[in-house]
Amino acid sequence: MSGGLLVTGTTSDAGKSVLTAGICRWLHRQGVRVAPFKAQNMSNNSAVVVGPDGRGGEIGRAQAMQAAACGLAPELRFNPVLLKPGSDRSSQVVLLGEAVDTLTTGTFRQLRPRLAETAYAALAQLRAAYDVVICEGAGSPAEINLRAGDYVNMGLARQADLPAIVVGDIDRGGVFASMFGTVALLEPADQALVAGFVINKFRGDPGLLAPGLDMLRQVTGRPTYGVLPWSLDLWLDAEDSLAYGRVLGRPAAPRGRDWLDVAVVRLPRISNATDVEALATEPGVRVRLTVEPAELAAADLVVLPGSKATVADLAWLRQTGLADAVLAHAGAGRPLLGICGGFQLLGRRIHDPVESGQGSVPGLGLLPVEVTFDPGKTVRQSAGTGWDGVPVRGYEIHHGYVSAADPDLAPLFTYADGTGEGAVAGAVYGTHWHGAFESDGFRRRFLTEVARQAGRHGFRAAPDTSFASARERSLDLLGDLVEEHLDTAALWRLIDTGPPSGLPFIPPGAPDREPGGSDRDPAT
Repeated sequence: MSGGLLVTGTTSDAGKSVLTAGICRWLHRQGVRVAPFKAQNMSNNSAVVVGPDGRGGEIGRAQAMQAAACGLAPELRFNPVLLKPGSDRSSQVVLLGEAVDTLTTGTFRQLRPRLAETAYAALAQLRAAYDVVICEGAGSPAEINLRAGDYVNMGLARQADLPAIVVGDIDRGGVFASMFGTVALLEPADQALVAGFVINKFRGDPGLLAPGLDMLRQVTGRPTYGVLPWSLDLWLDAEDSLAYGRVLGRPAAPRGRDWLDVAVVRLPRISNATDVEALATEPGVRVRLTVEPAELAAADLVVLPGSKATVADLAWLRQTGLADAVLAHAGAGRPLLGICGGFQLLGRRIHDPVESGQGSVPGLGLLPVEVTFDPGKTVRQSAGTGWDGVPVRGYEIHHGYVSAADPDLAPLFTYADGTGEGAVAGAVYGTHWHGAFESDGFRRRFLTEVARQAGRHGFRAAPDTSFASARERSLDLLGDLVEEHLDTAALWRLIDTGPPSGLPFIPPGAPDREPGGSDRDPAT
């Protein structure tokens, strides 16, 4: 077979990423050679992939997760266009893994043909190489102000003749209205490709939905392929930090007598928030995202995560009182960790003529380093050892680098060539490495040391927790949910034979428009 499917949604965070991953895992278990695809992703949560030329490149973290669901190593074609927002009005454009431009208000029309051409070519290559490609849309296909320039939702479906399904999150309410409205706002040619619906995050007896599903079919002429139940265990590899609740996952009971409380500052331009997911897989470790200074005072470990706008987020920390709370926490000798942008915030000064253009600004002064931003971007996978010799793997995505440091400062990591990376000063830690806590041995050693410094002497790191196994269990759970709760026979026919013929038009429908141009720049 050489099939395809587009998974669209009524909104952002409706469940497109997890449904795509679930369908991929289901097909993979059937022996189908399947690959994921997202033409354009807008996310600061990215993964590093080694390209054909040996250089590191970026794709959306969700596509790396979907690749794992397919049993594949991630590759750049799975997400050819990645937009990384740096402000409300600009995004860095990553094309086939490489940062190539900045998208600002008014520039999308000029860039759009190049981005679309790259995306269409990547999909065509994947469809030639795999039996099935499961594509994920972005936002909602019913954003009619963006339809003329669209190449990720119905524009992609039209170009590649893909059948589409619409997933809606019933937890938000109004799911029937949003599903009907999504179809009814589409152009007739777009409606002809929308085959049906999937309802996500239902709690309770699915029988209660049956009358609504029947009426939805009557008014749209399209079936609902199934109802996925809400599951607390599906939280790893969120595409957007906004998808996280206040507490990550479901913390298991501690192995010792003490819990370890971790507070992660939810920066406005937080980047790669998935770094702390590995901490949240540990029994007895409660990880929460917060913007409340008072919550930092009660935490055992405070984490400043990555940022796509380091200087702007530093100003925000000071405006909100969070900077004072961080300084007070560190002043009390309690553990503090900065990752990538968070590491840069902890230094004495930040010299930034690139990202913010503000020149030299004072940092929080908790680590004796200075950071300088360079136009070139470091994107690579990293390996070495932690400060106590434990093996570690991670990845790096940053413009800033340590340009000055006290000569006696101890590194947090050591590369294979013996050079140091990051910093350790008492209970303050900093690193540019993402993903380091996915290395089980290092994570346990770090948490043990943090617990000691925080006075949680009854905390015991579990010796058997495996982050890789936790991720695999999550992917298998997605596959199980698809097999158990969706009409997989109908999905198989849809993927194999393409859009059904004779789907009814739902008025009023948007008027057909010629592609090219857009009413609003997606960077905003």
